[in-house]
Amino acid sequence: MTVMPENKAVIWDMDGVIAATAPYHLKAWQEVFQKRGIDFTEQQFSRHFGQRNDTIIKGAMGEGVSPEEMEAIANEKEKGFRRRIGQDVKALPGVIELMHSLLQHGFKIALASSAPMENIDFITRSLGINSLFQSIITGHEVPLGKPSPDVFLLAAERLGAKPANCIVIEDSVAGVTAAKTAGMFCLAVTNTHPRASLSEADLIVDSLATIDVHDLENILNRGV
Repeated sequence: MTVMPENKAVIWDMDGVIAATAPYHLKAWQEVFQKRGIDFTEQQFSRHFGQRNDTIIKGAMGEGVSPEEMEAIANEKEKGFRRRIGQDVKALPGVIELMHSLLQHGFKIALASSAPMENIDFITRSLGINSLFQSIITGHEVPLGKPSPDVFLLAAERLGAKPANCIVIEDSVAGVTAAKTAGMFCLAVTNTHPRASLSEADLIVDSLATIDVHDLENILNRGV
């Protein structure tokens, strides 16, 4: 019989994993960039989805954007995102059930997102899951955003879990890379990217409704 680690943990990304927010983010980015004469394509958005706002803004406007302008653009974009999504926040299939099952089976869970806390608070409260996480970390709490592992390493530290005992649930290429660079296992869901783009993950699924807590325990068993 395999002995599971004492402090086993699952670290959740939010956008594209917990809720299908990508279309609202895309429209909000296109609005703020269009005001500045920049055509922000769906391809550019897909390439940067899951990364911090500063990375996305520099990618679209170059490195010469001042910190003040960057903050103004980011704030404008996030207000536009929250206005657009409004009451239309829905959890993706299987998400909330899996969270409750993980807690019942002794997992600690954290949320580690590139999104600002206003978005995290808005979405988790709308879904009624804000009290389920032992820790919530934003990309602004660490020096570098994904694909740097910083945000996931901080989540593990706050949960008191070793990276080797953590599974990250991600949907973005940058997020999968960050998880693996952190020395963690990664479950990728194909909500925003095709399987081929997520091949670095330990397990790839098309929906979290297709797996249960035992599948995650089996992933951790590979490291025992």
